[in-house]
Amino acid sequence: MKAPVSLVMDCGSTNLTVIAIDAKGRIEKGESMPNGTASQPAGPPSWRIWDLDDLWSKLCRASKAMCGRIAKDRLHAVTVTTWGADGAPVRPDGTLAYPIISSQCDRTKEMMPVVAKKVTPCKLFEKTGYQIIHFNSLLRLMWLRKHVPQALDPKNRWVAMPGLISMKLTGELSIDPTHASTGMMMDLGRRDWADDLLAVAGVDRSFFPRWVEPGEVIGKVTRRAAKETGLPEGLPVVAAGHDTQFAPIGSGAKPGDAILSTGTWEILMSPVSKFAPNRMGFTEGLIIEAGAVPGMWDPQMLMMGSGVLEWVRRYFYADVTKRETAYATMIADAEKAGPGAGGVMLVPSFVSGTGPTKKHNTLGTVLGLQVTTDRAQVYRAALEGLCFQLKDALRVLSAAAGFRGKGIRVVGGGSKNDLWNQLRADITGLPVTTIAQKEATALGAAIVAFVGAGVYGSIAEAQRGFKFGQTTFEPGRGRGVYEELFQKYLSVPKALRGFYRPA
Repeated sequence: MKAPVSLVMDCGSTNLTVIAIDAKGRIEKGESMPNGTASQPAGPPSWRIWDLDDLWSKLCRASKAMCGRIAKDRLHAVTVTTWGADGAPVRPDGTLAYPIISSQCDRTKEMMPVVAKKVTPCKLFEKTGYQIIHFNSLLRLMWLRKHVPQALDPKNRWVAMPGLISMKLTGELSIDPTHASTGMMMDLGRRDWADDLLAVAGVDRSFFPRWVEPGEVIGKVTRRAAKETGLPEGLPVVAAGHDTQFAPIGSGAKPGDAILSTGTWEILMSPVSKFAPNRMGFTEGLIIEAGAVPGMWDPQMLMMGSGVLEWVRRYFYADVTKRETAYATMIADAEKAGPGAGGVMLVPSFVSGTGPTKKHNTLGTVLGLQVTTDRAQVYRAALEGLCFQLKDALRVLSAAAGFRGKGIRVVGGGSKNDLWNQLRADITGLPVTTIAQKEATALGAAIVAFVGAGVYGSIAEAQRGFKFGQTTFEPGRGRGVYEELFQKYLSVPKALRGFYRPA
């Protein structure tokens, strides 16, 4: 008899993927659809939103295609993970009271100094584990309170991105702590809402739907959703949440491993059993979120990842039109460029206020350009710069969260680039391990779903049932060269501190 299957709707900002994962951890089938923001009708061109109807339609098509190849009696649960922070107010009839403002929209930047005047940024960090970033959910609520107060009618409920999808599946409203912790509205040590911070936006905890922990059954697939998705009516919908927090569960990480979730953004984390924010963590840009398991927290560094490499592809390799071909060409070029990228150095701080350069207000920077510089050197410099950023983030995680690293476990799309993995090992001096199944977030969500559906009795039991194939990249030669380059890299943000002024 074939093993039970959980269906994971793994929603990223660039791709929506529906994956079937069996109880041994095998990814059986997968269907993907491209995802992207839309312009808000009647709004300025810079206002970016998520079109929920379009997103749901794509998920339905992917789900139908996948379900057509999986026996329905094998499906035991469905669960949803998404990117963090985003959400929207929902009316009692299930319609949106205002569009989903995307984290890629900067309209809420105006609220950053406002919230900082009401509560000092360090105090916010000590309570919520979060830095003030323009896409914090609290700032969305404040912006709506100022500009569209009717959207915050007390009859409405604020529903985060995973809850909006599970609402489509079940008709039930819910919110989970992993996603709620990305919004700067939680008392993180208590794993509960922070009433004083909600009051800053003029709402209280009644404005939020039912609180569900990962692994809890939210509801069951409705008849309408079954028709639209191809899923069996009555299939349990199990809570997951913010994608990042499920990577540790699905990565096979061991004590002493840092987990690097790498995609457009990179998140470096190491789960801990104590919430202990400190001033150094605040100063260095550390973020702490609620773990998928109660009693665990995820200190992490949020920083740019392959979004920088995509920028290089877009502007330096535009002549190679196929994406996969372009990256194969870029990697081959970078291998020939050699360590140090011909004197080119790139600081990948393309979004200010994030990563270990936060304290210097650094923006993306390229140095060492000459008339002989070629695009291969620029791409190699981007890879090395991202690895220098990683090494700096490890320093912060060690000093501010007590991490004592034995290795790095890399998951996500960026784990597929072997050259990048080897550079990570060479530059950090730590072994870098990838797993055979690249979708660790989906694996973690599936584990939680199997527990919620009763296939496994606990997360630990499910992890023992999963098989993680792995590849390890050991640090190689040239460590001395990279250590010297790293010291030069660290000096750049300090030298440019007076040049890049706060926005």
